[in-house]
This record gives sequence, structure tokens and C-alpha cells, in this order.
Amino acid sequence: MAFSRRRKEPLPKVETKVWACTSDDCNGWMRESLSFKEEPKCPLCKSSMKQEIRTITELE
Repeated sequence: MAFSRRRKEPLPKVETKVWACTSDDCNGWMRESLSFKEEPKCPLCKSSMKQEIRTITELE
């Protein structure tokens, strides 16, 4: 008997606060709730980051 680990329904998307890289050449971002610093630097390019709201998949 075979079974699939694939979800039957899509995961819900929610508005989430994130930190987004300010560099035009970088697409880095992270969830605010997973950041350990009050004003983090981009982990990819070390540029400053700004707060945004994005609609992304909810973490379980």
C-alpha cells in the first residue's frame, strides 16, 4: 500500500511582520518572530533591513 505525504489542502497564508533587505540587489528577508536582534542586518549581504508586512504561509 502506497501513501503520499503531500497535503490534501494548501497551507493557510497570513499577514506576517518580516524584516526585508533594503538592497536592490538582494531578495533577503526573515520573519520578525525569528529574528534575535532589534534591528538585524541582512544575513545574505549584510545591508540594513526594514520592517514590512507580507502574506506568507503560516508556520505550524
